[in-house]
Amino acid sequence: MSSFKAFDIAGSGMAAQSVRLNTTASNLANADSVSGTAAGVYKPRHPIFEAVRAQLQAHGATTGAAESQPAVRVRGIYESTAPASQRYEPGNPLADTNGYVYAPAVNVVEEMVNMISASRSYQNNVEVMNTSKDLLLATLRLGQG
Repeated sequence: MSSFKAFDIAGSGMAAQSVRLNTTASNLANADSVSGTAAGVYKPRHPIFEAVRAQLQAHGATTGAAESQPAVRVRGIYESTAPASQRYEPGNPLADTNGYVYAPAVNVVEEMVNMISASRSYQNNVEVMNTSKDLLLATLRLGQG
């Protein structure tokens, strides 16, 4: 495996964690939103990751054993099917005829834990890139002495 593929792998991990951070931020931003109907309430979103091992061929030439490159890809983003919580707020302008508003099924504590985890995973991928860069530069300096 080429030393430069570490950058591709870490980069795919960073891209995946960036999507995770964005969906978590969206869930947190809409945690206190309400709707007049259960169908119209915000649905929390979560990314689905997939480990990928793409078959590569060196410079387009067919080799006996093709190299494989692991990576992470966002397979999709699904919306939660958890039911909305119903609150009695007859003074709310969005309340239905019975005085209820509907809030999304967002657990703020779980979302904060998810955000911390995604942030640390992103930081770990940055550290992999920095370490790989340092090792490549040290290898290049070997020929100077």
